[in-house]
Amino acid sequence: MNRRQFLLSACLLLVLGHSISGQQEQQSRAAAKLAKHEDSLKTTTGQKERFYLTTPLATTALAAGETAKATSYSQSLLEQAPLMQGDWNYGNAIHVANLVLGEIALNAGDVASAKTQLLAAANMPGSPQLNSFGPNMRLANLLLAKGERDVVVQYFDLCARFWDRQFSKLEAWKAIVLKGDVPRFGANLVYMFDGFDVH
Repeated sequence: MNRRQFLLSACLLLVLGHSISGQQEQQSRAAAKLAKHEDSLKTTTGQKERFYLTTPLATTALAAGETAKATSYSQSLLEQAPLMQGDWNYGNAIHVANLVLGEIALNAGDVASAKTQLLAAANMPGSPQLNSFGPNMRLANLLLAKGERDVVVQYFDLCARFWDRQFSKLEAWKAIVLKGDVPRFGANLVYMFDGFDVH
């Protein structure tokens, strides 16, 4: 190995080490947050309150690397949701639960299920938060990395039903995806996903 190859290898290891370290720090913070949320859930008896608390629990468990808990909390949200259709958090719960389940499926190599969950995440009436700040794009971004452009465009079209045109970035993102590129989703990669950091 010559000096140039050595320096390139050293730089690569440094970047990878920094990335792994950052992921571990995020996971550690998410685990601490998860423990707090779970402590709160133990003492929460009201149906609405449990519904509200389970929403961030699903994403925080995913961020903490607790796949089984993330699955369980997401399924619980989907079970609770039909009883809460008039509630402001209804759309948020449907959105978050399906995106978490989709990411878990994708991590397990089940691309078909991940695509189904992505579309299911937009199959709801929106919410005060989603209508203003828009949907989460984490799963869409992961699917784009695998070349799954068509389903992401379908997701954009479904999200256009609730994301206020005054704030929406969907048309700009759609144009980028149709050209074969990946948009910079910014804060929408972490929005509504408690426990995750903006990179």
